[in-house]
Amino acid sequence: MPNLYTHQSANIRKTWLLMTVFLVIVIGIGWAFSYLYDAPDILFIAIIFSVGMNIVSYWKSDKIALAVSGAKPLTKEENRELWNLTENLAITAGLPMPKLHIIHEPVPNAFATGRDKEHASIAVTTGLLQILDRTELEGVIAHELAHIGNKDILLQTVVVVLVGFIALLSDWFLRISFFGGRDREGGGNALFAIIGVILIVLSPIVATLIQLAISRKREFLADSTGALLTRYPEGLASALEKIHAHSGTMKKAHNATAHLFIANPFGVKKMHKGLARLFATHPPAEERITALRGSLEH
Repeated sequence: MPNLYTHQSANIRKTWLLMTVFLVIVIGIGWAFSYLYDAPDILFIAIIFSVGMNIVSYWKSDKIALAVSGAKPLTKEENRELWNLTENLAITAGLPMPKLHIIHEPVPNAFATGRDKEHASIAVTTGLLQILDRTELEGVIAHELAHIGNKDILLQTVVVVLVGFIALLSDWFLRISFFGGRDREGGGNALFAIIGVILIVLSPIVATLIQLAISRKREFLADSTGALLTRYPEGLASALEKIHAHSGTMKKAHNATAHLFIANPFGVKKMHKGLARLFATHPPAEERITALRGSLEH
């Protein structure tokens, strides 16, 4: 039967699998370029690039996620209540105190990132701090600490770099199609243009599929783990209600980082059926709230 430990092990396996697939794809693209343009150096560049990107995705992707989200470091003096609340919950969870960041954004939201529990960060928006009371804020911070304890954060953060690369890849194919080069069949540039257009059309879907590879079940698990940490599921349930009610599009919302947040940074999705539900990176807030309040009955 699946449990927390099998979930943690699955996250580690998925992380290495994504990084391996990324390595193979980039090297394959490099080989295609080197063959078409009769330039073996391109393959070596692709190998170096793919290895370098995997290193960056492991060691620096959390900093990238924080930077593109507009998160700034938060000191204890700037918000002593949030600091003390997080520190107490971290001690209860048996986790090191994560670094705290603030996002100056009226839309309420939060996320956790980092490669492991010793190098973890939690970012919250100013909007979140404004609308939540203490017990609700505890529920949200406990949820994010659960992601850290459940080892979700490395997988979630590595996906930021890989999804961002997909967007760049489509642009590269289009750009290369406008440059000359040795073309074995006389139609290489046209081929790259076609591939570029296809990637532009498919990249949002592919990016979402990669995000879904980390499973929306992680949110339900983090909800339940966070509720156990605070011993008050209603706190997180009430917080999710408020976040859902105040939902809007964040100024620095990105497809590459959307899955990190506790709620969709692009706002509430009205459709939760069919394909719209299939490609949603977050489960409906109503289902999460029902699950949390249902736990009170047991």
